[in-house]
Amino acid sequence: MTPSGQRSASRGRWDLAPGDAESVLAEARKAFFVMAGVLAVLWILQIANWADHYQLTLSYGIRPRDIGSLPNVFTAPFLHFSWAHIEGNSGPLFIFGFLAAYRGVRKFIFVTILVVITSGLTAWLAEPADTVGAGASGVVFGYFGYIMVRGFFDRHVIDMAIGAIMALCFAYQFTVLLPKAGIGWQAHVGGLAGGVLAGWLFRERRPKATAKPAPVTGTTGLNIPRAQPGTIRKPADPGGPSS
Repeated sequence: MTPSGQRSASRGRWDLAPGDAESVLAEARKAFFVMAGVLAVLWILQIANWADHYQLTLSYGIRPRDIGSLPNVFTAPFLHFSWAHIEGNSGPLFIFGFLAAYRGVRKFIFVTILVVITSGLTAWLAEPADTVGAGASGVVFGYFGYIMVRGFFDRHVIDMAIGAIMALCFAYQFTVLLPKAGIGWQAHVGGLAGGVLAGWLFRERRPKATAKPAPVTGTTGLNIPRAQPGTIRKPADPGGPSS
């Protein structure tokens, strides 16, 4: 049997951990400070918003099917309607954001952009007219979806366990995916779908299978010389002069 059909060692293999401990710890440290910074920005904006009677939310929230409001899909996640609103979002945002970022802050940025877009566009397209949508809950559900599927797509056992634990601990969150008055469930659904999509789009690309050349077997032991490029060999003329 030749090794021509042998797959590379990393192809299709499940890893116990997502990387060496030192690099994971360094990324986790950066993820902590990134999420702490995000929360600081949200709360500073909330103070300014509250002082201005929430005019920022009314001006920069999402107004469904209003073309002029379309760019607000990028500002709405930073704004809230009340102290209770931002308090309810802050804890899950920090936990899910940290878990989404600890494997790499650079990838986390792209994941965030995607879930902001999918959550915001879904709200802009599907929420009732004459309403204003805002809040970070769509992004929270995006991170939630990403965490649940990342381990499967990346083939990391630890991430699979984290996703399963988060799904069990926060299963009650799925209740707000159902239609309910006063809740922007459309943004939640869009964020969750964006998180799952991000898990697939930003999955780790591992080396493809490589085929090794099969060894030459069954030879008779003859060593047949190969002609050099541009050289022509022909039999010597028996009747010609000998050298």
